[in-house]
Amino acid sequence: MHSLAGAKNRPLTDMATELGTAPVPAAYYHDERWFELEREAIFKRTWLQIGHVCELPGPGSYIVREIEVARASVIITRGKDGAIRAFHNVCTHRGTQLVAPGSSGRSATFSCPYHMWTFGSDGRLLSAPDFERFYIEDKARCSLPRVSVDTCAGLIFINLDPSPRQSLKDFLGPMGEMAETLPVSQATTFDEYVYDIDANWKVTFDNFQENYHLRFVHRRTNGAPPLGSTPNPFNYPESYKFFGPHRMNTSPGGSPPDDKPKPLAFFLLGKLAEQVKADGLAGGPHERDYFIFFPNLYLFGNPRMHFTHVVTPLTAGTSRGVFRFYWNGEDRTANEQLVREFSMAFAREIHTEDVEPLIAAQRGLNSGALSHVHFQEQEVQCRHLIHAVEREVRAWQADQTGQAEQGDAA
Repeated sequence: MHSLAGAKNRPLTDMATELGTAPVPAAYYHDERWFELEREAIFKRTWLQIGHVCELPGPGSYIVREIEVARASVIITRGKDGAIRAFHNVCTHRGTQLVAPGSSGRSATFSCPYHMWTFGSDGRLLSAPDFERFYIEDKARCSLPRVSVDTCAGLIFINLDPSPRQSLKDFLGPMGEMAETLPVSQATTFDEYVYDIDANWKVTFDNFQENYHLRFVHRRTNGAPPLGSTPNPFNYPESYKFFGPHRMNTSPGGSPPDDKPKPLAFFLLGKLAEQVKADGLAGGPHERDYFIFFPNLYLFGNPRMHFTHVVTPLTAGTSRGVFRFYWNGEDRTANEQLVREFSMAFAREIHTEDVEPLIAAQRGLNSGALSHVHFQEQEVQCRHLIHAVEREVRAWQADQTGQAEQGDAA
């Protein structure tokens, strides 16, 4: 676990100071060599959230996820026994992908379109034309390569490391246990939108880890009272907690509205509040908590805006985000559909305001003009992410050195 695991209940000033106050290397946000280290050290051997159990409602259900940063394609399927399994989307004959990237559906088998090798939902090779002409003594050796998979709070995680260092439960720790109490664990459907952006994954993700920018970037949608007109003019979180490489904060509940009334917005959000209360989803202990799981998963506990946000690297200077809004039950009425759609549209409208500042930040970083960037006390979560990234990179480098030394000794 992270060395700061015991600091989770300390005052913010102490927590921020313990993480350090020095500037952070700007190269972390644009350098190709550092990005390659992150690919190997983090995204090829850390638990990554890629879906939800509601996407696999019964035996034979499957989804395919592309993990571009790891150059991997993964099939996640539910077997006849109800167990969820994951496999690399690659035929063991000559490597052809079995299933179209990004597809989903229901199938008891997966057949290679090239030479028709056919595999079961448990990964076993079931049949292969003219198989007796191959020099293969044990057919079991031709099973699909497995990928570690597990769930927490209904969310599906995979780990591309053939031998994960931790179970998912151990990796998520106490925050995973808290997430199990959230409505997402009962979700049966979702709405989502996907965006690509010309910004490093940490530049994009950090935007959702600090409220320092709210008064300036979100004046139109979130309200912006003048400095001094409220005890918390920047809408800073009420508290922060660290749990190993993960972190969470408690929202103060939103900034006061500006002088431009938004009666329709307030009405629809109020209707949504009534709806989640009637469904018994309101009143939980984490309604104002933001869960931030390493490396790239953001989960908001509020049942009215109950979303996950995953930011995945594409290149050193580009990333992809997936917002998902989870719901309990299908739309029962037109009003219910309206307020759910408005919830996502309102969040997307806020997010749209972030796009240009993030792209501008990346352009500046790409110039190489800065050797370092700076974090203030209330950007402590951004610094905490950097600490976790550095730790994983150092651990991977140590593993590589150890393997090389073992090879030399042999």
